[in-house]
Amino acid sequence: MSKVLVVDDTVSEMELISEYLRDSGYTVIGTTDAKEALGKIRQHQPHVVVTDLVMPGMSGLELCRSIKKNPDTNQLPIVVCTSKDQNLDRMWAMKQGADVYITKPFSREQLVCAIRSVE
Repeated sequence: MSKVLVVDDTVSEMELISEYLRDSGYTVIGTTDAKEALGKIRQHQPHVVVTDLVMPGMSGLELCRSIKKNPDTNQLPIVVCTSKDQNLDRMWAMKQGADVYITKPFSREQLVCAIRSVE
């Protein structure tokens, strides 16, 4: 199965997403910080990134832009998993490089389907 990097500043959300993915057979790397995520991408070379949008410091949108601007990571699929459910939020995230956008709350099935759609 694929290796997934989960980025969410809320530890309980990161743990829930990680648990869902591990239970579905994925290897999971987690972090609560988007800047740290960039280092983990270089170190662990995940197959997919799952990120929240609203985080202190570097936001999920900034993380998307950084990943997509780097020639070494610009093909890395990004799944945004956020509580922001407005069409404008979805459109803006897709413009910044998100491949899939799902909103919280979500089911295990929704999350796994989102990841499978970009693997």
